[in-house]
Amino acid sequence: MRFKTYKMEDVLETLIDYRGKTPQKSDNGIMTLSAKSVRDGYIDYSQCYFISEDEYKRFMVRGFPRVGDVLMTTEAPLGVTARLDRDDIALAQRLLTLRGKAAVLDTGYLYYYLRSPKGQEKLKERQTGTTVTGIKQAEFRKIEIDLPDIKSQKKITSVLDAIDEKIRCNKDTNENLYQQLFALYYYYCDSADGGEVELGALCQFQEGYVNPAQTRPEYFDGDVKWLRAVDINESFIIETSRTLTQAGFQSAKKSAFLFSPNTIAISKSGTIGRLGIVADYMCGNRAVINIAPKDPLLLPYIYAFLKSHQKEFPDLAVGSVQKNLYVSLLEPLPVKIFAPDTLSEFCNAGNAILRTIGNNCRENIRLAQLRDTLLPRLMSGELDLSGMNL
Repeated sequence: MRFKTYKMEDVLETLIDYRGKTPQKSDNGIMTLSAKSVRDGYIDYSQCYFISEDEYKRFMVRGFPRVGDVLMTTEAPLGVTARLDRDDIALAQRLLTLRGKAAVLDTGYLYYYLRSPKGQEKLKERQTGTTVTGIKQAEFRKIEIDLPDIKSQKKITSVLDAIDEKIRCNKDTNENLYQQLFALYYYYCDSADGGEVELGALCQFQEGYVNPAQTRPEYFDGDVKWLRAVDINESFIIETSRTLTQAGFQSAKKSAFLFSPNTIAISKSGTIGRLGIVADYMCGNRAVINIAPKDPLLLPYIYAFLKSHQKEFPDLAVGSVQKNLYVSLLEPLPVKIFAPDTLSEFCNAGNAILRTIGNNCRENIRLAQLRDTLLPRLMSGELDLSGMNL
């Protein structure tokens, strides 16, 4: 597969840099995405606001985005990309909208190129700034990109899209399954007649205390998963963003203990009350509390209960300088008791739902690893798809 080198400015049909004055927000109108809305590979529509029709026309005077365009953050952090999946949208600061010239650059290929190690390296070479680093439109235009022919680009895009589509399907399936779990829980809550019991009677609690000194590099990047609040993901927690060596883990001394799989993690500070199901052995730092049902079969019951009260946890937290959620605040929470037959029925259904969700989460990790392994090899031509009929 042969490659030809171009400058970005020569292969882009559209390059819009949303800078300048912040648009005036409104209670309703046109949904507006900010840089916070662009996650790694998807758009988080919960991180958006609204502007009026008039403000939309004024602010978007430089061009309107459309479905399929690549969105890329220009700073803090630089180079986070996603593809736009709706066109009734406005875009705010620190975002580039990118669209390739159809004859020479497939926009989907550009999306994967920018996510590849080579693409990320190209962005960093052109970034400027000290306190806040980013890339200006003029510098982005100068980036050189090596492109195969358009037919090969489309083949590469189709292979990677197929993996991402399966990941999206699994996420959608999981979202539907969570809704089923919580709908079932609320249905049984309405008919519960067994009184109440304190959460502390049903669970054991452990607060994380593993906080190795950051000045000791030998404590990090080992085989012990280190759970922090940032890793609590409202789903199954399978991997952690940082790991510890055995020395780092043991630096906590008497507080060096591991959370077990099929228990629940909750964030006690920062974004208080985030929840996740621990899917592997891992230790936690001071921002995490682990909640383990005394009867493992009660996992979906306890998880659904905590989700039903999640919005209350920030108000439950205490502290003058920084608010924290403590075990002593969680233990007395009243839990509705289902009749034994009802509880058994709910837990059997709930555990089946959670097993499927967990399997889908694990498959998504494997798929993402496959995609990320293929990506640099396809972009470099090490894997040649030109002779394949796709």
